[in-house]
Amino acid sequence: MTEHLTRPGETGGWPKLKISYLTDADKVAALLPPGLTPTGDPIVQINVYCVPILGEPEYGVSTKVKASFDGMDGLFCVGMGIDQEAAIFISQELNGQPKFPCNISFYRIDDYVEAVCEHQGYTFMEFRGHSIGHVDPSDGEIEENEWWIKSSRKIGGIEGEYDFPPHVVRVHSVSEPVEVEDLNGDLLLRESPWDPYTELLPMREQISAQLVRSAHKSREITNAGPLDPEGFWPFSDTIGGSRWPGERGGPKSWRS
Repeated sequence: MTEHLTRPGETGGWPKLKISYLTDADKVAALLPPGLTPTGDPIVQINVYCVPILGEPEYGVSTKVKASFDGMDGLFCVGMGIDQEAAIFISQELNGQPKFPCNISFYRIDDYVEAVCEHQGYTFMEFRGHSIGHVDPSDGEIEENEWWIKSSRKIGGIEGEYDFPPHVVRVHSVSEPVEVEDLNGDLLLRESPWDPYTELLPMREQISAQLVRSAHKSREITNAGPLDPEGFWPFSDTIGGSRWPGERGGPKSWRS
């Protein structure tokens, strides 16, 4: 087995819980603003993690779908729920990172693994399972593009106007898996107006669940280019800082 990267009591080198499931192609397409295109199978990737940010552990849960921009394949990030308020707003302002506050329990005891995510009083995601053993990591480095969106609507809320029109942010990362464990367990998505997985990205089939520990080689955040401002306007109103469609920062159901 690969030697662990942490000391007892340390959280910095925890593996990620990586879960993937199959959804409907039309559901993925509906979430992507014009300029981003679905690519490959309609697979949703959920990662639950704990990493050191600003000198303290940050628990997070990210949701991504496959999408290309300007002919380049990548993953569009629908949302990142984290339990660390300090990193939410600065991340949105600087890079358009779709972070929102979220309470997360994520731990392992022996071979048992559990993750529970809660937002605005709703438990919207749960996973419970057991390790069924280590598998060989992928050979070599893994290169990945992730898409965020940075924009700012006009002061005063003028219809169709922006102070900063929408741009795609490219997050290019290179990593190398060093330890991978397959898990036997079930992902449970619960109904929630604030995290509408069951409505907007329903699970048709769970594909995989793993614990993955990686060595991160590089990460670069750059402006990948503009989106059509008029085409993006219907996608500008979201739930909190996520990319879930909303109204005035809350769920659409509030005003339906």
